[in-house]
Amino acid sequence: MATQDLSTQATRQFATFFVDGLFFGIDVLEVQEVLRYQEMTRVPLAPEVIEGLINLRGQIVTAIDMRRRLKLRPRTDGRTPMNTVVRTEEGAVSLLVDEIGDVIAVDADTFERAPDNLNPEARELLQGVYKQKDRLLLILDTKKTIGVSGGTHQS
Repeated sequence: MATQDLSTQATRQFATFFVDGLFFGIDVLEVQEVLRYQEMTRVPLAPEVIEGLINLRGQIVTAIDMRRRLKLRPRTDGRTPMNTVVRTEEGAVSLLVDEIGDVIAVDADTFERAPDNLNPEARELLQGVYKQKDRLLLILDTKKTIGVSGGTHQS
């Protein structure tokens, strides 16, 4: 199956969320649902980005902490993260984010490559960005984002 070229479509819709002030989007067709924080079961020896497993109506779903995935500072305000559950070829995966945004439509002509001044951890997980009036919408590549198999890596 060929990868879609985001720049050739007239408009696209994205489910948005925030992580440490950064504004991210995922194609709405990839999003299964959005949930409040769910109780988690820790997974011994899992990569550090894996927060745990949640039981979603009988379906076991891996939860990835997006702050850790992006190598950002930990949540310190005591707020619990929200779950953005995405569909993947391997099943559902939850991305733990700070705050859920809206579904927004963007014009293809505002799509650009990810800027070089983004932190490298974020830039490598992006398909690109859409320029908005007052900020950039960072389009997450869900396949790269959930690709956390294996043990913890050394820095």
